[in-house]
Amino acid sequence: MKTACTLGLVLMLSAGLVAAEPAKSTTPKPKIYDESADGSKQIDDALALAKKEKKRVLLQFGANWCGWCLKLHKLFESDKEIAAKLKAGYVVVLIDVNEEHNSDINERYGKPTKHGLPVIVVLDADGKQLTTQDTGKLEEGDHHDVKKVKAFLREWAAK
Repeated sequence: MKTACTLGLVLMLSAGLVAAEPAKSTTPKPKIYDESADGSKQIDDALALAKKEKKRVLLQFGANWCGWCLKLHKLFESDKEIAAKLKAGYVVVLIDVNEEHNSDINERYGKPTKHGLPVIVVLDADGKQLTTQDTGKLEEGDHHDVKKVKAFLREWAAK
């Protein structure tokens, strides 16, 4: 049976009915992380704004090649309720950690990337680390669970 399947595939390939290689997406992945940004400056700027606006700072550690990072960012933007919660209660900072970039920031917050990417760290307006969230715990199957993300944001929002 295996030979028949192989022969059938060869015949379909030669007839041009099946591509020899999987089609590659011509759409480039979005570059949501600034690969040249200084994480310390990003955080300092975010803390100044958070203090002024009485918000928390949400650090999202990730990289542009990370599919789950892109999914989380898309959810943050596309779900109206989540976007509103973020806007009302947080200053969001995307910290690029591709190829050891901003490794000093990763060290400063206890190496949160050991949990994988993306990972979230929440700071109060004074810069005190309140929590580190392995975003795998916010996932459901092939996506982030909206209810879990909302509950997390609600739990850590400034009171």
